[in-house]
Amino acid sequence: MDTSDSHMIASETTPLFPREATKKPKTPLPKRQICILMMLQLAEPIASTSIFPYINQLISELGITGGNDAAVGYYAGIIESLFFVAQALTVLRWSRLSDRIGRKPVLVIGLSGACISILCFGLSTTFLGLVISRCMCGFLNGNVGVMKTMMGELTDSTNMAQAFALFPIVWSIGGFVGPLMGGTLARPQDHWPALFANSFWGNYPYFLPCAVAACLFVLALFMMLIFLEETLSTKRRPKLTSATLGVSSDESLPQQTMVYTPLRSLLTPTVVVPITNYAMLAFLDVSFRALLPLFLSTPTYLGGLGFTPSSIGSWLAFFGIADGVFQGSFFAKIVDRLGPKRLFCISVSCFVPVMLMFPIMSWLVSARGEVDHAVALTLFCQLVLVVVWDMAFGMCCNKNILSL
Repeated sequence: MDTSDSHMIASETTPLFPREATKKPKTPLPKRQICILMMLQLAEPIASTSIFPYINQLISELGITGGNDAAVGYYAGIIESLFFVAQALTVLRWSRLSDRIGRKPVLVIGLSGACISILCFGLSTTFLGLVISRCMCGFLNGNVGVMKTMMGELTDSTNMAQAFALFPIVWSIGGFVGPLMGGTLARPQDHWPALFANSFWGNYPYFLPCAVAACLFVLALFMMLIFLEETLSTKRRPKLTSATLGVSSDESLPQQTMVYTPLRSLLTPTVVVPITNYAMLAFLDVSFRALLPLFLSTPTYLGGLGFTPSSIGSWLAFFGIADGVFQGSFFAKIVDRLGPKRLFCISVSCFVPVMLMFPIMSWLVSARGEVDHAVALTLFCQLVLVVVWDMAFGMCCNKNILSL
């Protein structure tokens, strides 16, 4: 009797499914390879955001608008959007090509194309030249998808989240350095006339920030060629093991079978919903990022603030560093307190007041006749709202908000 009772108690307390004896150990990150990959990633936002402080003034000085300052935004919007259109048309093809010839060759093409196009942009003196250079940069640049693929191949399920968290941090750093560099180095003959007295700088006053950005691409290219290892399994060197890549041995094999997965088979609700969320957020965010420097550079009599390129670069840099520091310091804590769905709703709702700040600042400048402390306070409030808005990007792919 006692024996049967003890046997019954033991059976009722025994889990239906056996527990794992030990938790799967976390695979160490391949720090050297990831560091090189992040250096390549850093060159992209620096180059792409460096044109924002001076693009509107460049269009005005080239005479593209025929002296109509109100049309600057139209042409600036075309130039800024052409890069994204060209990249969207080719990024999947570059990713497919990297599945056949390897990741590094595609990155070489992307970095080389970005380097050449940014130099052409700095030397352009016509609207057609600006358009061609931006289109060339988008068509030849498939690095955004390939770099994330390489990050997935460098990691496994135990350390992937830690590695992918570096992408927004690097973008925030680039969002700080790029505008600061573009605004500071634009028109160097005005800031340092003794060093840049040659007539070349008068003919091409915005070439210097483009040249510095091109040098960053060249540096990144050489670092990649010398130090970065190929991660595609079929092109990988024999001595490059899974341990070197930071991938556990039991997870390294399935990656090869995913290379030729048809794109149509991935279009499930679980994938389509977060992608749609992300696309809408990206559309609104890029609209704001293009509108902000235009508003800052537009003369006050047309409703803007009339900032110089250096002032625009400094303010955009402040935007970038403030956003990055806040996201890195408080984002996880806020998610734990509010939950992903509630935080997503709060963040998205901030976009309307962010855009309303533009007419409010325009009205303040018109009423007060100058950019004073009230306008500066409103601009700072817009920054706070943008920081809250940007938290939506961290939530849009979270499975907990798919039922929105």
